[in-house]
Order: sequence, then C-alpha cells, then structure tokens
Amino acid sequence: MMCAMPSFSHTLQVDAAPDAVYAILDDTDRTPEWLSRCTGIDNLGDGPNEVGTPLRYHYKDGRRTGEMDGRITTHEAGRRFAMNFVDKMMDVTVDFETAPGADPATTRLTHTVDIRPTGVGKLFTPLIKRSLPKQTTGAMEKLKALAERG
Repeated sequence: MMCAMPSFSHTLQVDAAPDAVYAILDDTDRTPEWLSRCTGIDNLGDGPNEVGTPLRYHYKDGRRTGEMDGRITTHEAGRRFAMNFVDKMMDVTVDFETAPGADPATTRLTHTVDIRPTGVGKLFTPLIKRSLPKQTTGAMEKLKALAERG
C-alpha cells in the first residue's frame, strides 16, 4: 500500500501589507526568526533572489543538524515565493502566496508544504504527516507576528 505524500496548506490573515509580508519571505537571512528548525539559508547565487537561485538550507531537528540543497522555483515579487530543497531522505517544496486581504493594508497569506520522503526517509512518513500541520501553523503565526510588528 502506498502512502500519500505529506502535504499541508494553511491560510491566515496578516495585519500588514502584502509587500511587507513578501519582503520578510524574500529575505532568506530572516527565515530563522520565524521558522524554528531553520538555522540559516545561504544564497549561493551571485545576485538577488530569482527563479533558479541556488540555496542551502541549514536545520536543527532535536539534536540532529543537517543541510539541504535547494533552489528558488517561483519568485513573483509581492505575490508568490517558492523553494524546493532535497537531501538523501526528503524532497521538500515550500510555497508562499500573498494576496491583499479585505482591507488593502492586510494580507491573506497561504503557505503550502509538500514533502516527498525518499529512501530511508519513507519510514518517517507517518511522523511527518502528524507533525507537519503544527509545525506549519506555528511558523506562520511567528511570521504573522513578525510582519505585524513591522
């Protein structure tokens, strides 16, 4: 029996303009401020973020640390930012979409995470499916608070 790929999408309202929210997402140096397991993202390119820019994601998961190689897959200024990261156990796509809320000074932020475990990583699929919603909503709440502080 084949297990479905862990995937989770969450939308929330942020009391900050879409450009302000997008600026935080686009500044990958700030990712550890709102994503607790991230210890850094290195931009391995030689310019600003754009589709194809190579990245290296550094993380800490409990006592385990690691890194994943990735790239920016979507970069639509002020609207959508997506990245894909891979290592020997996971292929992870993270996608953020910003849209004006009911009030133009607010943002409707949607964050989608798709994880495709590979190799021995497939053993962790049930755990990932259970923990992904809490991790994703927790990160989004931190991101929301950061954007609303200005």
